[in-house]
Amino acid sequence: LIIPHVTLALLDSANDKDPVVREQVRKSILTLGKQQPNKVLSMCQDYLVKHPKLVIGHRVVILQTIELIVKTKIDDISYPKIKSIISLASDEMTRSKDVVPDWQQAASNILVAVGNKYINDIMEEILSKFQPGILPHFFVVQTLASLSESNVYGMVPFLNAILGTMLPMLGMAKQDNMKWVFSSALSHFSESILEYLANLDKAPDPTVRKDTFSSDIYAAYDILYCSWLQSRESKLRLTVAEAVGSMSHLMAHDKLEEQLPKLIPTILSLYKKNTEHYVISKVGRPLMTAAVNVPTCTVIVILLPLQVCAPVDYSNPLTVKNHNEVLRCFSILANTFPDRLVMFVLQKLENSNERIRMGSLAVLRHLINSSMFCLTSVYRFPLQVKKRVVQVISAMAHHGYLELEGGDLLVKFIIQHCALPDTYYRPSDPEEVTNEALRSMCDNTLHLFTTTVGRLTDVLWPMLLYYLTPGQYSNATTPLCKSLTLLGTKKRASQEPNFNIDFNEQGRCLLEGAPFTRCVNGSFPFRSRGHGAPSLSLLNVISPNIHPNAETLWEKEIPALLSYLEGKGPPLNDPRVLEPVASYNIFYELSRFLFLASWLFPQGFLYRCVGVTLQQCSNKEVVQKQLQEILISARHNDAMERAGVAMGIGLCASSHLDATLAKLDDFGKSDAFKKASGIFSLLKDKNDLDVEKMKSTLILCYGYVALHAPEDQILSRIDSDILRSISNLYLLLFPQALYKDTFNALQELLRNILVRDLSPDGLQSVFKHIEEWLSSGQDHERERAMNTTAHILEFYFNNLHVKNMVTFHNLGSLLGRLAPRCTDPNPLVRRAAIDCIYTLLYIQLRYEGFSLDYKDDSVERLITLRESMDNPDHSVLYKTCSELIISKRLPQQQLNTLIFMLFEGLVDSQSNCSRASSVLLNTLLKHRGAGLQDLVSEMLEVLHIRLQMISEDQVKVSVAQSILILATQHLQTVINTLISFPLPFDSWSCEMWIALGADSKLASQIMEMLMEKLNIMVPYVDKKESMMRGGLTKVATSHPLAMTCALKEMMLNGQSQDAVVSLFPQLFSSLLVRLGSSLGVTLPKDINSFGTNRKSPTKLAAGFDVCGVAVEALRILLARAQLDHVVKPLDQEGAWDKMKDPQQHIPGVTLLARAMAKHAGPRLPAIVECLCPCLNNIYECQRVTITAFFSELLNHHVVTELMMMDVLMNNMMERISDPCCTVRMLAVRGLGNIAVGSPEKVHMEEGGGGLLAAMSSGMEEKDDPGKRITLEAMSGLSKVLLYLDKKNVQLLVVYIFMKIKPFLESVSRAERHFCCHGYHPAAARCCHGSGAVFRVGLGLLTLVSWLNSQSGPHTITVT
Repeated sequence: LIIPHVTLALLDSANDKDPVVREQVRKSILTLGKQQPNKVLSMCQDYLVKHPKLVIGHRVVILQTIELIVKTKIDDISYPKIKSIISLASDEMTRSKDVVPDWQQAASNILVAVGNKYINDIMEEILSKFQPGILPHFFVVQTLASLSESNVYGMVPFLNAILGTMLPMLGMAKQDNMKWVFSSALSHFSESILEYLANLDKAPDPTVRKDTFSSDIYAAYDILYCSWLQSRESKLRLTVAEAVGSMSHLMAHDKLEEQLPKLIPTILSLYKKNTEHYVISKVGRPLMTAAVNVPTCTVIVILLPLQVCAPVDYSNPLTVKNHNEVLRCFSILANTFPDRLVMFVLQKLENSNERIRMGSLAVLRHLINSSMFCLTSVYRFPLQVKKRVVQVISAMAHHGYLELEGGDLLVKFIIQHCALPDTYYRPSDPEEVTNEALRSMCDNTLHLFTTTVGRLTDVLWPMLLYYLTPGQYSNATTPLCKSLTLLGTKKRASQEPNFNIDFNEQGRCLLEGAPFTRCVNGSFPFRSRGHGAPSLSLLNVISPNIHPNAETLWEKEIPALLSYLEGKGPPLNDPRVLEPVASYNIFYELSRFLFLASWLFPQGFLYRCVGVTLQQCSNKEVVQKQLQEILISARHNDAMERAGVAMGIGLCASSHLDATLAKLDDFGKSDAFKKASGIFSLLKDKNDLDVEKMKSTLILCYGYVALHAPEDQILSRIDSDILRSISNLYLLLFPQALYKDTFNALQELLRNILVRDLSPDGLQSVFKHIEEWLSSGQDHERERAMNTTAHILEFYFNNLHVKNMVTFHNLGSLLGRLAPRCTDPNPLVRRAAIDCIYTLLYIQLRYEGFSLDYKDDSVERLITLRESMDNPDHSVLYKTCSELIISKRLPQQQLNTLIFMLFEGLVDSQSNCSRASSVLLNTLLKHRGAGLQDLVSEMLEVLHIRLQMISEDQVKVSVAQSILILATQHLQTVINTLISFPLPFDSWSCEMWIALGADSKLASQIMEMLMEKLNIMVPYVDKKESMMRGGLTKVATSHPLAMTCALKEMMLNGQSQDAVVSLFPQLFSSLLVRLGSSLGVTLPKDINSFGTNRKSPTKLAAGFDVCGVAVEALRILLARAQLDHVVKPLDQEGAWDKMKDPQQHIPGVTLLARAMAKHAGPRLPAIVECLCPCLNNIYECQRVTITAFFSELLNHHVVTELMMMDVLMNNMMERISDPCCTVRMLAVRGLGNIAVGSPEKVHMEEGGGGLLAAMSSGMEEKDDPGKRITLEAMSGLSKVLLYLDKKNVQLLVVYIFMKIKPFLESVSRAERHFCCHGYHPAAARCCHGSGAVFRVGLGLLTLVSWLNSQSGPHTITVT
């Protein structure tokens, strides 16, 4: 009984304006259709027939639904229903002679879906509308084409007859759309025939042959090629070309050979006429397949220059598909003309045109991946071409070619390009290949060689070791070490003999110490693309090949060093890490490698090694000698080496403080120009030593000594030794002069960095080191940061040379950081901020193409503002900055960055600046927010986060205004985003919803939208409690719950009162219905699963429950509507808690209705009008709540005064037949309450009769667990009898007595008790004037029944 009503309701709403709703309607009808397909299909069919004037969109949705049901349940649909569906779809498809795509396509799809099983019935219907000599309907032909594709084996037997009928029609087709559909059909027919012929073993008729269709296909080809292919309409040309390509496989061999020489050039000429090359290439492939058997066709020279050499736009899928199709053409040609093809491609590799070479390499790569072809060495080309070479080499490796002679050269090619240097070049064209991109590709290729091409293991080991020592491969150290580590680990684990390397046999280029020299990359381990950790890992693996004693030591120490590099281990100068190293003659080894390989790494590293070793040395004479060598031999002009010397000496001081300080003091007093002796003197020429630099080294050494020396020893030596020695070297500068010099040095450093990359990116890389200081809590730090920013911007502007008009893409981010500082408490910061904005805007003008001397009036106004920065007028400042930013000076694409920077400014340490950010933000949103549709969700997310950190009340108000502005421009997006916030809403989410209530008009719109969704969405779903126990639990759906919370929060805003009052009846009814559907409903475990913008659900707040939200929202609604007289008694009587309790819900709703009837009568008619339609809702809980509310209203005379009696009474009469027992009980109660609330209604003959009938029906109720309906009917009857007309009562005496009698004999004590006591007044009224005998008889019968009920087992009988 429910399915028809539900289906009809869904069909009525199938044309909802919201596409999401329409989709949900389709799914819902499909769900019903899966249960009862015949019934639902009949209802859909009847609906279309009974409503012939439905709008197209409505018909389309219903037809699409029919298609879905047919597709999913076709085996369960009866044959008669199939026939009627075919007739309906055919009629819908051809009813209009004009082409109406959506409508007719939907009908056609139904026929195709049915045709998958009932092809004969479909063809009988379709062919009746495909008659010879008559041009058929567009979609008749389209349906035949679709059927041939979806049901090949069913359709092909019909195609011979269809082609015979279709051929004369081709000449009748004059309009392009008919030509197009015929061409498309011929293409589908051809493909279906080919598939049928390719699978004859599965075909129902294996006697079908190609020549069955050849003559008809050729006749159709002649028309398409000679006439239609020349059309001016590009879409038609492409479709005809595609059809011709498919048809060529079915043409007779001699006919095809005759046509190919002119057909192929014609098809290829379409490349110049059409932009969609993929279709043409797709056509070319079947033509190539057909052409390879025709010796007179040569097409190689045509294809390659046209398409293979064209650049591929990987952001455009069609160009990628086109490229692949052309490559497949070459695969076809390669199977027939392999020698000619390879010769041709290799010749093209010598072409001077880079595009031709790239195309040739693409062909070679494709052929190697798909065929076994040999590729000759291709070595030196531009980067774009080299990328192709690397791809070819990779393919060759997987086919075993690198194991052959010459394979080592290809490996060398890869390694050479692993060592490419950084260029830091960012091309504007994403397809342009840079050094970095090619190098990364080669790194990955080398890794693949190592891990996936097992046959290359013996080729690469130990050959890769050769490339560790030459300097030109230094930038390839990281990938080389990683590959060697993988190879060595594998060979060492499997104990392969060739793991052990004979360095003498391998030659001088693989000396025993060379790998060690390169692998000691602990100096600056993060340079050369982080070569430190891979080098140490390789040392650990190959340790048996270096020295017999190294294996045990390195297996212990190298993991510690790796941990240190990862930030997990102890520092390098920890004795536990380097203590074993001291057991070796480290000085000899260090000096040897320092002399032989000083070019490999900075000497600073070796000095630090010496320092760590000296920590462990107990020979004081050796310590003093080495300190002397270090200080005299160091290159003091080299800052890096100077730092290494200081670190080494500092580390030494941790164990030998006295000796170190003594040596530093001697060095400070010595003749520094005296040439030292020893191994370190071999490394440098000291003739140009700068004395000042030597002093710098000495001071730096003292600094590291103070850092590393033991605390208990150094404190007493700082004044007596360190500061005394330093004071002898320099006179202390005044602090102000020192600050000035330091600041100038900083600015010079930043200028030198910036001048290397004088571009927006270079500017940003410098600014990022300054920007964090702009919002410092210290005035002097903000001042210095702002002055530095002003300096670098001025330098940038003065040195800017714009050759081409480019985008100053970081203008928005810079303005977002600087604009709020215009209101900084520090006037110097304010002035510098104005200067920065002034310079920034002129930089933007330069990038826009204006000359260097151009002056803009709006920008020049900032100079005037700058003069008033001591006592600024913030309103004028805000206005000017906003106007400049809103104007054309800030392009739209940079507005996004500016806005998000201003979001960060909302939590600025200076309240003035955070307020400025909020004002600028709101001004921007107000004027340019309409174009930010795609960013609204992200902006609301950020505002939600910022609200958690904002402490300024004024800024919070501005944020609320921002949300309001966004809502006025993008209302639906704002609502969708805020609704998706986790439940329960946190305090900041609540603030955002409350903000939306500030504008009464906007609040009304939002409330209406929320109520509209709330009234149609599923309030809960039934789920099993557990797998072990039966029963269902009502689980709330998240969206309606979130919308209820949203309404509640909006009504908390006092400014929403006008909206609440105007929408009070709708709000009250929606929330009352929501209250009913929330009763006994639990929260879902995945309550926030519908939100796509949340990482994890929030922890549910205590006291948050589904029904409680609805009750609280209802209470807030009454309070906001100023109905305090309603709220007060409800608070006193505990009505709110009762409404939430499933056992006390009806009494709670009764109290609510009573309070509304007593104190808010004038509002009831509109509420009743809104609630009446909801009595037909499918949810029992909603009907129970509404019926309880109406039932109590009938207990009050106000319903008569407001002329609502008939409406309420009629609704109660309808509810007497409700499927729910509780609803029927409440309906009977309400009808009985009429006698109390409106007794005059009972006096009316018609009313009294209807009420008596309703009570009588209730007393006869069979489906009445607990006899609740019966008791209510008896109670109502007793009320009604008191007010019936006496004459009418006397006529009903016997009837009433007969109705009461069974209950006097009932086993239910409650029923007997009610009959004895409840009917006494009514009985007296019934028997008045009817004779004493009747009264006595009724009294005695009553008494006997009562006594029998009281006497227990001892029955008292009265005669």
